[in-house]
Amino acid sequence: MNLNEKFPVSFHKVKELIQRIHTLKIDISQIREEFSCGGGPGGQKINKTANCVTLHYDPLNLMIRVQKARQRSLNRFLALRELVDRIEMQCSPETSIRLKQISKLQKQKARRRRKSLKKIFLLT
Repeated sequence: MNLNEKFPVSFHKVKELIQRIHTLKIDISQIREEFSCGGGPGGQKINKTANCVTLHYDPLNLMIRVQKARQRSLNRFLALRELVDRIEMQCSPETSIRLKQISKLQKQKARRRRKSLKKIFLLT
């Protein structure tokens, strides 16, 4: 995998991702990437180009597949960012931003559920 490629995102996002990779001590040479034709809606452009990116990280047995954009380079960046998020969630959950976001959403859902149940029981 090559991190010197020009990704179609801001320089600060790339710099932040590279910093997270070095902080977690991820060996880039252990990341395998494959490109394949995508599927789903999108017509001929999706079926003709190999812009779907699959990243494999064998030490933790992780596989990430991304096909959110039509550009292969943007999909590579998004897949790498998702892979780093998953590695961080497994290796250092106390510093994981993604886990904090997930727990915040779970708390919000629980609070909304309690509030709606309270309304239901007051009406009956």
